[in-house]
Amino acid sequence: MKLILTEKPSVAKNIADALNIKSKKDGYYEGNGYIITWAFGHLLELYDAKDYDPKMKTWRMEYFPFIPSQFQYKVKGDVGTKKQLKIIQELIHRQDVEMIISACDYDREGQLIGDTIIYKMKPTKPVYRMLQNEWTQEEVLKGLQNIIPNTKMRPLLDAGICRQWADWVIGINLTSVATLKYQKGSGSALNIGRVLLPTLKIIYDRDKEIESFVPEEYFKLEATFKTKEGKEYKGIYVEEKEEKFKERSPLERIQQALDGQKARIIEKTVERKKEYPPYLFNLTNLQGYITSKYKGWTSDKVLKVAQSLYEKKYITYPRTASVVLEESLVEKAKKVLHIVKQGLPYEDEIVFAKTKRVFDNSKVESHSAIIPTYVKPSSLSKDEAIVYEAIKNRFIMQFMPVAEHEETKIATKVEHKEISGIFISRGRVQVVEGWRKVEKVETKDTILPHVTIGEQAEIVDHELTAHVTKPPKHHTEKTLLKVMETCGKGKEQDEDNDAMMASVLSGFSIGTPATRAETIQKLKTVGYITTKNKYLMCTELGKRLVETFPVKELFDLDFTGRLEKTLADIEKQKFHRDQFLQLIFEFTKNAVHLIKQEEEIILNKVEKNKFESLGKCPICGHDVIEGKRGFGCSNWKKGCKFVIWKEDKFLASMKKKPTKTMVKQLLKKGNVLVKGLVSKKGNKFDAILRYEKHPEQDTFSWKMEFPKKQ
Repeated sequence: MKLILTEKPSVAKNIADALNIKSKKDGYYEGNGYIITWAFGHLLELYDAKDYDPKMKTWRMEYFPFIPSQFQYKVKGDVGTKKQLKIIQELIHRQDVEMIISACDYDREGQLIGDTIIYKMKPTKPVYRMLQNEWTQEEVLKGLQNIIPNTKMRPLLDAGICRQWADWVIGINLTSVATLKYQKGSGSALNIGRVLLPTLKIIYDRDKEIESFVPEEYFKLEATFKTKEGKEYKGIYVEEKEEKFKERSPLERIQQALDGQKARIIEKTVERKKEYPPYLFNLTNLQGYITSKYKGWTSDKVLKVAQSLYEKKYITYPRTASVVLEESLVEKAKKVLHIVKQGLPYEDEIVFAKTKRVFDNSKVESHSAIIPTYVKPSSLSKDEAIVYEAIKNRFIMQFMPVAEHEETKIATKVEHKEISGIFISRGRVQVVEGWRKVEKVETKDTILPHVTIGEQAEIVDHELTAHVTKPPKHHTEKTLLKVMETCGKGKEQDEDNDAMMASVLSGFSIGTPATRAETIQKLKTVGYITTKNKYLMCTELGKRLVETFPVKELFDLDFTGRLEKTLADIEKQKFHRDQFLQLIFEFTKNAVHLIKQEEEIILNKVEKNKFESLGKCPICGHDVIEGKRGFGCSNWKKGCKFVIWKEDKFLASMKKKPTKTMVKQLLKKGNVLVKGLVSKKGNKFDAILRYEKHPEQDTFSWKMEFPKKQ
């Protein structure tokens, strides 16, 4: 028998389906020569400081820096986790199991998840690695034929270990000493992190730029001309390539000189330009596209929805930095295109072609860009449909005709000795719509009349207008993700810029595609940033932290970028893991020493809240308390995810919000009678609600039944 370990139950089911295995046991599938079991993500986590030394239960400045001589792992989570680990252990040591295959996600975290579980069990059988980019039947069967010895994945594991240990050492030490030094009161921590602080600094810098912005007034002069055929067109006055003037008086003199004058066309150029479609999506560009186009979306939500589509076999691996495909995927892409284009009104215009813009090995790092699979979704939720359609459309665009437009420029000269400049008019006409049809991308045509050089024109109107320079805008998740992706290199350029792509592929970034959304979410959760509409801004606490915290390297994009690049280099065996860890340990020791020497300033005062317990958490047994956004487990810092959101969508669809009384009843009895629910037709009704846990995951869903009539 061959034992396969996956990262999640849903992936195990995909493999079981591909192998036509119907028999499901407690914690695994079995049949056709395979056993398929699963983890729930990280089943093991690093020890807390107090696990190494009981005195670390209490934070005291003299206990830090604290760096374990040997890092150890413990079981994460609840009874269900321990049970699943026991099942995995028994399966690994089963007499008839001849090999173990790790089928966790093909990235740093996936390698770390699989290896920490498998090797903790001290296996005596050979361990292999399955490297998947999608979970369709065809790819699963191909992946099982091409497994490789897991020893070849050691560099990827080393990079994962370095990331995990580095974040633990920096986070534990600097969060502890910063909290002791700069915070008054207990109950929460002043979070310090390798990825958290440079991201905060990006937002802080933009806020400061806006704050210090001084608006400047400028002036423009526009004239309206009429051709000999009676067609009108407008032109902006330009002198020495400048159309914005700081002084009003020179333009006033020119404006006065215009009256009664004749003008002449001295230049006309018509240039036909090609517009290529935007590149295929990587995760960052997908998150930016969705969050900027749809209200209420966050980058974290985009990743979760994309992950769901991936696990359902509808798209390829989403946590990728690449915007092109490996050249080996040509035939596969051709097959997918044939399926997804069927029935489209412009189907005849979609023609497959192997181009460098789509297929280029030199621009792929680990995983290709995100594209649909050949599995057409039978049903999607509203959110899934938004993300899937975006990915599908972006894929189809690559094989549509290139869009083309004509740009016309007319230079009109007024024949007066005081007017040294010229009036410039620009027109734009879409000639070939091409790929723009896919998402109905609108273009505003500016049509200029037909004129010839030397032709005279009449001045029929003119207007001098005053304008004010505008400050830069606050960051949105889209713009922030772009800066994080390249550590600010090429931040003014679009996603098609080659220099920016080179920076992305080198690994010089803040975090990885998989972690950036989580970082933004954490900045909100810990109170360092806030949102207003779609804009991100520093809170007062966030500002004080940037201005006071003395370890300036952690705010430095270049420093963070070099660390992330080193992790990428460890994957490529260009840098040794021990060197990286030594660098991190020394940095942490010096940072702790620096903080200890600093003057004591209170950045944050924590008021102790006495939370009322509404009942016991059905996952871990801790108290459930009321928070700002929901009723959740007080053990959330340790990873418990039980929560009933105050804006729960299921209840909201029936015009209800959860109350403390309702939550208490649910936790005590397992069900609650809710009166005055409203149906889609507007009728009121009563129902008994349950909040039931998924049998294999820490997720809950509502179940409804109707009270029996007396």
